[in-house]
This record gives sequence, C-alpha cells and structure tokens, in this order.
Amino acid sequence: MLRFFISFLLIGFSVHAQTNKYQVSFDNAVHHEAKIQVHFTEVPSGDFKVRMSRTSPGRYAIHEFAKNVYGFKATDETGKELAVRREDPYSWIITDHKGTVNIEYLLFANRGDGTYSQVDETHAHLNIPATFMYAETLKERPIEVDFDIREDLNWKVATQLEKVSETKFRAPNMYYFMDSPVEISDYMLKEFDVEGQNVRFVLHHLGTEEEFSEYFEKAKAIVLQEKAVYGELPTYDFGEYTFLGCYMPNASGDGMEHRNSTIVSSSRSLAEGGMENNIGTVAHEFFHCWNVERIRPEGLEPFDFTEANMSGALWFAEGFTSYYTGLILTRANIWTHEKYIESLAGTFNYVWNSPARDYFNPIEMSYQAPFVDAATSVDPVNRENTFISYYSYGSVLGLALDLSLRGNKLNLDDFMKLMWIKFGKTENPYSLENIENTLAEYAGKEFAENFFSNYIYASKMPDYKKLFAEVGVKLFQEEKTSLGASFRNLENGVQINRNTYRGRPAYNAGLDNNDIITSVNGKEVGTLEEFSDMIAGMEKGSKINVEFLRGDTKMQTEVRLGASEDYTIKLDEKADKQAVANRENWLKIK
Repeated sequence: MLRFFISFLLIGFSVHAQTNKYQVSFDNAVHHEAKIQVHFTEVPSGDFKVRMSRTSPGRYAIHEFAKNVYGFKATDETGKELAVRREDPYSWIITDHKGTVNIEYLLFANRGDGTYSQVDETHAHLNIPATFMYAETLKERPIEVDFDIREDLNWKVATQLEKVSETKFRAPNMYYFMDSPVEISDYMLKEFDVEGQNVRFVLHHLGTEEEFSEYFEKAKAIVLQEKAVYGELPTYDFGEYTFLGCYMPNASGDGMEHRNSTIVSSSRSLAEGGMENNIGTVAHEFFHCWNVERIRPEGLEPFDFTEANMSGALWFAEGFTSYYTGLILTRANIWTHEKYIESLAGTFNYVWNSPARDYFNPIEMSYQAPFVDAATSVDPVNRENTFISYYSYGSVLGLALDLSLRGNKLNLDDFMKLMWIKFGKTENPYSLENIENTLAEYAGKEFAENFFSNYIYASKMPDYKKLFAEVGVKLFQEEKTSLGASFRNLENGVQINRNTYRGRPAYNAGLDNNDIITSVNGKEVGTLEEFSDMIAGMEKGSKINVEFLRGDTKMQTEVRLGASEDYTIKLDEKADKQAVANRENWLKIK
C-alpha cells in the first residue's frame, strides 16, 4: 500500500477527482453499533460490488469482518432501493444502478484492539478494514470520511488521515484509508517536535494528567533511542506520527503498526501496572515505522485485503523488532541492565528447548503466521511441538547476530541502518536474498553465508555461551529434574494443561494433554507445589510410578525423569574489563 500513497504525494490531491464519501454515526453506541453510509458516484455501468475486508494491515490471518455487518441497503440518487444479490459471504453486488450508489449498514463492534473495532459510550475505536466497506473497482479514488461524533460525550477524532476539519478527514486512495485507524474519545494529548516533525501521543484512559506526563517521557525516550538506531526518523506523511493509546478496562491488549501511526491498547491502567507493562508495546510498534512499514517484506506488498498475507521474512520483520524492544527499553533507561539481561531467559528457553525446530526453520515458522496471528479454529493443534513464534525465534536470532557482529567490531544497529538506506528510504520491498546480500555487504560474504545457512535456512543454535561471555553475561543450566510438561492445579490432582513435549519424559511415558496426575509412587498428589516437591530431590534417570486419570479411566505409567533443559541468563560479576566494556557499549544510551 505504500507505493500507492507516494504517487499521491507526487501529483497532489485532485479536487476534480471523484471521491468516495463515508459518514459514520454512533447514536446507538451503548449497544456497540455504528451506522455507516457510503456515497459512490459515477459508478461504471453493470454490476457494482462492495465488500468487507477479510484481513487487516499488520495481521496475517483471515478475519471475517463481514460477520458483524447487518441492515444492509443500497439506494440510488433518488432514494429508490436497488436490487442486491450475494455470491459470497464478504460482498454485496448491486444491479440496475444509474451511476450513483448509496450504501447504508449497521456494524456491531465490541473489541478494542489493533485489528477490530469497538463502539460504546467511552469511545469509537475504529480499525478501518473492520468498519468500512469498499469497492475494489474504485480503489484508486480519493476517500473522504465524516465522523458524526458524540458531542455529549466530548469526543474528538485522532487519526493519521489528512485533516480537513475537526470531524472530516481524507485519504488519497483505499489502501491508505485501510491503513489508518481512528480513535474517537475524550482523550488526552501530548506531543513533541523531532527535527521538524511532530510526534504525538493520544491517550484514552481513566488516569491522571500526571500519570500520562510520566508515561509520555518514557515514550519520548523510546522515540529518540529508536531514531538513534537508524540515524533519522522516516519522513511522515503530513509531517506527523501518532500513537493511538487506549488503556481502558474494556480494551484488549494489543499493538498494531501503521504507516504514520500505531494502536497500543491494554486493559491495564497506568496506575495498576501499565506504566511498566504497557511501555514495551510502545517500543515495539514505533520500531515498526522503519522495520515493516518502510523496510517491507515483498510478500506483504501490496497488502491483500481479500486473502491471508504470507511472508517468509517475519523472523526479521517481527522478530528483530522484538529483539530491539527490550534493548531500546534498556538504552532509554526504562529498564536496568540487569533486568534486561535476566528478561532474555524466557524467550531463550521457549525457542531453544522447543521440539519444533526439528520441523521448521525460521522462514517456515514465518509461513505459519496465517494460522496463528490471532487466527481462530475449533480443532486442536500441536503447536507445542511444531511451532515457535517468529517474534520469539527472530528475537533470539537478532540477539545472536548482534553479539556476533560485535565480536567483529560491527553491530546490528549499523546493519539495520543499511537495510533502511537500501530498502526503507527507497520503499523498495526486500526479499530474503536481499537480507543475506545486505549482510554480506556489511559483514562479509563468509559471515553472511554462515549465519543464513546455519540459522535461517536451517535451525541450528548459535554458540550463545561464547557470545554472552564476550559481553560479560553468564549462560548456564541448573541441575534440576523435570517431566518436561506443563501443569495446573485441580481439586483432584495436577492436570497436564498443554500437549506434552516430544522427546521429554512425560511424552515418552505416554502422558498427554488433560491427563490428571493423582499419585506418584503411591503418594497422593494434592497440589502442583506438592507434586514439584516430590520430584525435586530425585536424580536424573530416576523412575517413578504415576497414576493418572484420562477422562474417567484410571491409568498408570512409569516415567523416567529427565534433566531440566531451562537456561538461566545473568550478568557475570566476575567478567573481565573488556567484556564489561563490550556490554556497556551494547546497552548504553545512544
């Protein structure tokens, strides 16, 4: 969608162009309804199809937004109702029109996040694909949208769309419109200038101005540290970037990047954990205004609103962005060095202890996005053994690449800057081969071939112990026994609450998801804590007799305990001066 907008900037907005006009009102907000009217003129003769999107920018799975549309009606310029037929669940075909088609429908909207829309008497939180119908045949036309806001609720409009008035906004075409979320509420606003461009934070919350001020200072520090990675901000359309924050009890936790804005949402208030726990999403999403929005995988360009969007580069687009999330929080002095280093262990263990690496490399994990990115299904899946999030996989690979480069007096910041210069500033979508070739240009052909052949095209594990040691960090495994399964407490025992991990003791013993362990070696199991204590003192290789329930059937099996595979990551207090200096250079403010 990016290149469509560039052409608009070059030729300007033509006042003579036919414009698709939208109006949306919220009289029945209390019941989560929006009323939407669309006005199309000079429609070509013949059947005219309007439709709802099935996807949303930044998401990779199918989301059937048409399911929330009802009360559809099409009329001509005189108000006469036009005939409509349906050929699929997502579209409406209008026949026998005379060039003007007016559409009216109701939308039910009650999920406030980065994909869907939510309408109630606190706000109208609108993701465009989830809200507005469009006509594919008229997608190059400019769009004008008029928000009939609830003045009785003191609502105001915030969006990256070009402002015409306080309630009216426009987009150069359908693509830019679909990429432009809107927050309409009685929000707070703070902004600051960065080298002539305005970065503003719109926040809809129930907290105080003082809390917002403290939070905004954190956001400012993040913006400046991420700018330091690339050396400059992107040139934002209309000279402005907007954080659309919604931290309300009725919101759903999420973050979603767009060309000149991002949605950050959470049910956590700033006063009740959000000050610390929401800020990571701000860091992640803002980094995307370079990496993803402009340094863009070719598989996502142009974005398809009718089908799932797939890319093999999400380990880089999402994963490297995830690596920078914690690093930026540290450089911005929001996290201490110790907190950042110890935070690495969770993702590290999830990735490198997963059996899924036997099936898919990072590219193929990226291909799984349409099945996992907020996708829904009713049949059970075996993700514990077959899938590693490309966010997490890419994050630990970004860490490995950065530390490997630093061992050669280079760094990931400068590599990302080179990707920005070659593909971001030029808005030329990249391929996997482009990433490898750019790494070869930066660090040498042998270095790039080694990294890609071992860790991208294959699923090998880098030598993290050596890499960490060079920056004064310890990586080690504690001697503990484990069944290699996930459990939860029940009244009648301890239940396995996920698929057991292939190759681990529980899996090898035939234990499965939902089995309830009732006794170990004849001793009744009451709680998870008791169960953990029972095996804590046993040695690796010890055999235990486990009685369990599978449904209503009593069963038993013998389990040979294994060693815990979990790693611990900590600062090395005995690191030499050079390693400490390397660590400081890696984590220090830029």
